[in-house]
Parts: sequence; C-alpha cells; structure tokens
Amino acid sequence: MTRELDDGFVARHAELARGYGGGGDPDDPALVQAMQMVLHIPKVDPPPRSALLEAAATAVVALCLDPRVGPEGEWEPRYLAWKRSRIRKVARRARGAQWLAAGEVDGVTAEIGGAQARALVPGPIGEIDPRIRKLQIGGTDLEADTPGPADPELPVLWVNSELGMTVGKAAAQAGHASMLLAGALPVDRAYAWSRQGYRCSVRDARPARWAALCDRVREGSATAVRDAGFTEVAPGSITVIAVPPGDLSAA
Repeated sequence: MTRELDDGFVARHAELARGYGGGGDPDDPALVQAMQMVLHIPKVDPPPRSALLEAAATAVVALCLDPRVGPEGEWEPRYLAWKRSRIRKVARRARGAQWLAAGEVDGVTAEIGGAQARALVPGPIGEIDPRIRKLQIGGTDLEADTPGPADPELPVLWVNSELGMTVGKAAAQAGHASMLLAGALPVDRAYAWSRQGYRCSVRDARPARWAALCDRVREGSATAVRDAGFTEVAPGSITVIAVPPGDLSAA
C-alpha cells in the first residue's frame, strides 16, 4: 500500500467500516444530528435524474473519507458526532445564487455528467447554516431517464423503483448506500475506488431484478440500505442495493 493509504486512508476507512450508531435521538430536537445535502437543480435544463443521484452518492462517500474527517482533521468532531448517532441525511435543492452560497459552507461537491451535488459536514439540526436552512427540501422532482448500461469498472447503486421515491429521498438513500458500500469493501478496494473519484452508476431496478438483488444481499455479496421510515417509505424498506465495482452479474 502507498504511504497515503497507510497514513490516512486506512484510519478513515476503519472508522467508516465500524458502522454507525443506532441509538435514540437526544431529548432536545435541536441536537439531532443530520447531514445536509444540496442538489443543484437549475430551472432551465435540469440534469438527468440518474446523474444527479450519482453526484449525490459520490459527494457523500467522498466526504466520509475526506482527510478532514480523519484523526485530528478539522471536521472530525462534527463527523463523528453524526456518524456515531442515528444517521440522517436531508436533501435540499438549490439554483443560481443559492447554489453558489451552498458552496461556501463546509462540505464536498461532486459533479457527474453535468449534474452537481454537495454533501455538507454534518451537525445539529438546530445549528444549520442560514444559507442552507432556507433551501427547499421538497417540491421539485426529475423525470426518470434511461442512462444506458452501467460502467463495469464502477459500483452500481440499484434504486427500488417500486417505492416511487422523490429525487431528494433517492439522493439521500444513494448517499447512504455509497458510504455503506465503502465501509463494506476491503480497504484496498475502497482505496482503488477513491482513485476513481468515487464514481458510481445509479440505476432503477424493476421487480424481477430487485428480487435477484435481494438474494445477493442475503448471500452477502451486495449491500442494502434499510430506511428508518422517517419520510416517504415504510420503516425497514430496502431502498437501494449497492453492488461492488467490477461485479455486474446482477446487472
């Protein structure tokens, strides 16, 4: 392994691989931890839905393995407070000056196929930056698109099409899938993925494919996101299944 992998990446990956806390919420609702995600959805020429979900997934995992969340990093306390509590992500939409302002808030931006998304450093919902708090959470969706075959060199995040999730909900779930997958991969494979910029393919899975993917989850060869059911879907619903890079046998 390279010095970079030895000295920094291994520690950050090990933290991610430990999973996350599943305890209850604090008594004070303002102290509930959440990662805010900002989706760039211009009014004119919005991006393809699949590309936007790919950008969201990439931004989240890139933040979770960023050196600034590692030991003694400037973002480490905020990141660990979120990761070791009940995981929440909130996707918001922005355009124009709103998007530019979001870029000034601590986080990581990913751009995929012209689509842009930014994952912000988590924190208490009572302390959300005013530039982010005013952004709309719902109210905009994107039509399903047909992006074509997935890249065989990239992970594939399969979205449960039967749930009919909004783009914001699907973005949050894809982001959860990317961080779970990175933690489940051996460190050398996760590092190889980092060298690809954490690119991934996001595709909708119809019922027949979804059934096969669920079999893969039971076999331990794919990673599933089970939603807590706070919004849109029933508690325990499997929303996204992630297949490791180089393995498209379920595609």
